[in-house]
This record gives sequence, C-alpha cells and structure tokens, in this order.
Amino acid sequence: MEQRIIKVASSEETSAIFGSYDVNARAVEQTFGVQVRNRAADDGGDCIMVVGEDREQVNKGAAVIEYLANMIKYSQLSEQSVRYVIDMVDSGKSRELAELGDDCICVTTKGKPIKAKTVGQKQYVDAIRKNTVILGVGPAGTGKTFLAVAMAVKALRERQVSRIILTRPAIEAGEKLGFLPGDLQSKIDPYLRPLYDALFEMLGPENYQRQVEKGIIEVAPLAYMRGRTLDDSFIILDEAQNATPEQMKMFLTRLGFRSKMVVTGDLTQTDLPTGQKSGLAAAVKILDGIEDIALHRFTEKDVVRHRLVQKIILAYEKYERERQESRTKDKKFHISKREDAHK
Repeated sequence: MEQRIIKVASSEETSAIFGSYDVNARAVEQTFGVQVRNRAADDGGDCIMVVGEDREQVNKGAAVIEYLANMIKYSQLSEQSVRYVIDMVDSGKSRELAELGDDCICVTTKGKPIKAKTVGQKQYVDAIRKNTVILGVGPAGTGKTFLAVAMAVKALRERQVSRIILTRPAIEAGEKLGFLPGDLQSKIDPYLRPLYDALFEMLGPENYQRQVEKGIIEVAPLAYMRGRTLDDSFIILDEAQNATPEQMKMFLTRLGFRSKMVVTGDLTQTDLPTGQKSGLAAAVKILDGIEDIALHRFTEKDVVRHRLVQKIILAYEKYERERQESRTKDKKFHISKREDAHK
C-alpha cells in the first residue's frame, strides 16, 4: 500500500480542502482511485493522507492536495477550480500549475486579491504585461474583460498610465440608441454595464465616480473613439466581435504614445447583422505576427464560471462542427450531381 502525507496548517484549511460534504476529496478519490483521509499531526496541526495501491496515482492525488493547500492561502476553492487542478494533474500538466504561483494583479475594495485562476489566464496577463496591443479571444466566462480591467487598474495605481478608457460597440441590432429612454448616459449604460461592474468591484462606486468626474476613467461607446489620439492611456475594447472591420481599424489607430490597448471578444457570439464580417475576426488574421501585438486564445478549460458553462461551450462547438461537416457534404453531393448531369 502506497501513501503520501501532506501537512496542513489548521483544521479550517483541511475542511476547505475537503470541501462541503467532502465533495473535493471524493473527486480526487474517484479520479485517481485513491483514499483521502484526515488525521491530527503531532505538532497540533493537521495532516491529509493519500492512500492507494498505485504509486503514480497516489502521487497525483497528493499533488492535487498540495496545490489546493497552497491555493486556499490566497483564494477560495470553487468546484470549477478544484476540477481544473484535478484535470491538469491527471493530464500530466502539474508543472504548468506552478506558473500560477501567488501573482496578485490587484486588490478589490473588499480586500479580495485578483489573480489568474488558470494557466491560460496567467499567459493572458503576462501577454498584457509584455505587449502594447493584445487581442484576447475566447468563450464566455474566461475572464477576458475582468482581468484586462484589473490590469488597467493596476497600471493606473502604479502611475504607468494617467487614465483608463473602456469602450464597446453599442450594438443590439445595430447602434440604434435613439429608441432607448433618457439622456445619452442612460442610453449607453445598458451596453457598458459589464465594464461598470468590474470597475465597481476594484475601485468601489464612490471612488469610481470621483475618477470619472476627474476624467481619469472614461467609459463610452466605440463610436465616440473616432478622431481621437489616446496617449498615456490603458484602453480596453470589450465585445470586439461586434465591431465592424472599419470600426476595428478606426479603434486600433487611436493608439497613442505610452499607451496599452487590450481587445477582447468571443467570435462565436457575434451580434452583427447576417453577412456582416466581424472586425475582430479580421484583426486576428491581419495583425498576426506583428511585433508587440499579441494574440491570446482562451479555451473552455479557462472558464471560471459554473462548471456547466464549459459543457455548454463544448456542446455548441460540437454542434457547429457537425453543421459545418453537413454543409460540406451537401456541397460535395450537389457538385457531384452537376458533374454527372454534364456527362
């Protein structure tokens, strides 16, 4: 019988690792075919034992417990984060988990540290640090916008930039803001709400309002970027899949000196009219390989929302693949029929 013992600082940490009704411990047991047990340590702390027949599986189970024990020091464990760690270790990528470390981007008004939760998120954050223009492309729930806003707040606090500018296409079925009630701010608020939410969490509503009044933070529709040169700024374009190629070119050419620009979007959720090409899709192709411009692609593994979001994304991807394959087969069939008719 093989066993590994992991020292844990307190019974509270042990309880957090095991999870509510031991759900985390059971997930480790079921994945690796081991038993996860708790016992008191001689020095008054706690120990977690991983026991099993197969040494490699015991080592994998212990690696998960060790990483979770380190993880709870700086963030709460969620079902998704535990499953992510298990999947990474099970697929032989435990070394990549070490890259996450304890790299705090910034701290919210409630004292909560904001950190990359997946390897993909860490690579995205690193890309933002190292490049001037960053395209973050991927499915919903991967933290594209939230992490970009966190990096913008960090840059502002460290005086790397003097202002933050956040924008997104005000599109539902075209930019028809005139049909909404109220003044201009009331008309655009529904479109920009996700950006407000991220800023409120990191700055607090009162501090955010003060920064807006001073002109340090600006949140506006994409159409309002035309004709401007944005110097000494951290600029974020959210929901960029809804920008046209012309709008995307206009936005990218607003870049000024000492500025950084992050463009985020999900190419599978375009709200543009049928037949209208996405500016983000065009930019991904056109800007590929240019120095100081980075493209980061998120996957379903980077989703940090409810675990079902991953499954929903995969289900839609499968549906789109099958539909594309069906179209290709139909096209080949019709071509073959036409060729036979000419013979």
